[in-house]
Amino acid sequence: MKPAFFGLSGPSVTELERAFFKAINPAGYILFTRNITARDQVRALCADLKTLSGNARLPILIDQEGGRVARLRPPLSPAFPCAATFGVLFAKNPAAGLKAARLNAQAIALDLADLGITVNCLPLLDVPVPGAHDIIGDRAYGHDPATVAALGRATLDGLQAGGIVGVIKHLPGHGRAGADSHLELPIVHANAGELEQDMAPFRELADAPMAMTAHVVYPAWQTNLCATHSNHIIKNIIRQNIGFGGLLMSDDLGMKALSGDFGKRTRMAMDAGCDIALHCSGDMAEMNAVADALDEISPEALTRLEQAMAWAEQPTVASLIAKRDALLAAF
Repeated sequence: MKPAFFGLSGPSVTELERAFFKAINPAGYILFTRNITARDQVRALCADLKTLSGNARLPILIDQEGGRVARLRPPLSPAFPCAATFGVLFAKNPAAGLKAARLNAQAIALDLADLGITVNCLPLLDVPVPGAHDIIGDRAYGHDPATVAALGRATLDGLQAGGIVGVIKHLPGHGRAGADSHLELPIVHANAGELEQDMAPFRELADAPMAMTAHVVYPAWQTNLCATHSNHIIKNIIRQNIGFGGLLMSDDLGMKALSGDFGKRTRMAMDAGCDIALHCSGDMAEMNAVADALDEISPEALTRLEQAMAWAEQPTVASLIAKRDALLAAF
């Protein structure tokens, strides 16, 4: 098994992709809007990927945060609210905010589980500060680390209750970034004390099953490498200071924050300590370069992967219906 989560080019697995995936056996996949045309089509695609891998609990990821980051949209799925909605409610009534965040995440999870998706890249635990780029913006639960941690925990619990594995992101914090890492490399000029605020929610949710790194440079820790490519940050900040012990994936290796060819980007991420290389575009030449740069998954990473996927039990169709009815009654 290659330690990679790959995207696909379209709504079904092409013959070229099928041969490639069969040869390298990637650890999992990630879906985007280009892969989605209808609910039955997504079910068929997920079933095909699971059959191809021989793994009924295959990691099939999606970014279904709600608000502006949602790969599934009406009429195929409900329009779920953005994270900031729950922060506003929490400020008025903490108990109601937590309940709403948990039920919302459970509803998202049940919707995904019905399609065969197993992992959602949520909750986002970044803490925005004034003047930061709005790439995070209303995707964050708030500007207070304690609020972000509390609502992040409620969201993680809701995903688990719906049978979906959660992913905390973006370690060790993207909230101060003055640039969009999809387009350029952000450099966060904050001292170690200020960065404690960024890390606080991640520390509170360090028991999460999966996490995603940030393509952000923090000169207070290391001047020349972003977190994804920094062994110092992954080993000493993410693993030791934050205490995260679960499966750690890179953010998308295709983002413009990173430089160099895809082999270099991949090797640097794995050498830094990432368990999984995430590559999203579905471009075959890029995927070949990523795969060529990867060894077989390490025993430690495989154990983390297996533990992460066991964290949430995928519900049966009958339990999906029962949980749906209970959720409707709760609102």
